[in-house]
Amino acid sequence: MRYYSSMSGVMVLLLLILISSILAIAVFVWFRLARYEFPVLLFFCSLLAGATSFFPALLLQEFVPDGGALSVYIRAFTEELSRLLPLIILLLLFRRFAAASDNGSTTGTAAGLVAGLGFAILEGAVYSAADPDITLLRACTAAPLHGACGSRVGAAVVLFPENPVRAITQFLFAVVIHGAYNTLLDIPGVLPLIAAILIAVSAFAASVLTIRRGMTAPEEIDD
Repeated sequence: MRYYSSMSGVMVLLLLILISSILAIAVFVWFRLARYEFPVLLFFCSLLAGATSFFPALLLQEFVPDGGALSVYIRAFTEELSRLLPLIILLLLFRRFAAASDNGSTTGTAAGLVAGLGFAILEGAVYSAADPDITLLRACTAAPLHGACGSRVGAAVVLFPENPVRAITQFLFAVVIHGAYNTLLDIPGVLPLIAAILIAVSAFAASVLTIRRGMTAPEEIDD
């Protein structure tokens, strides 16, 4: 009985991870179909970097007091800060590719978006294991939210050497989006929930459009 119970627990966990991975799989397929020159190794390293950032974020949030609008934004700041170092290391390791690509800023944006989805996969699996009822909700809201914020952090990393003001603005924009999303989720009712979903989805769509423009920019110049 214990064997079957443990097997059932593993299957549930794998299912939760699969559901949390839907958006990451969709982005991977999009990159391949669009023939975007984003190496598969960089894609999976970005996922790993994002998943790794979950642990320092969890640790940092232990020191954030509960309650109040300020604490919500501080928590958002700790999560975005936690992805910063892994993305810096990742983009340094792949700096030759980023420098050789037509648009290094797009590479940073794309790597950050994938890293955000990696964070969401691990976070979604952990939270959904505690409460499976929220799995679908998190897949529909938290995944695009983390992807959108991660894309801005990734862009900030690439932009910083040339334009530190713009880079800091991108990072703070990620914190504001994340904080606004968390604030709305803390408000009971359907309307705040809808607003939170709209923020997550629209911010993710903006990130996708930014990457898409970076993909097509060289062709537009050739024309």
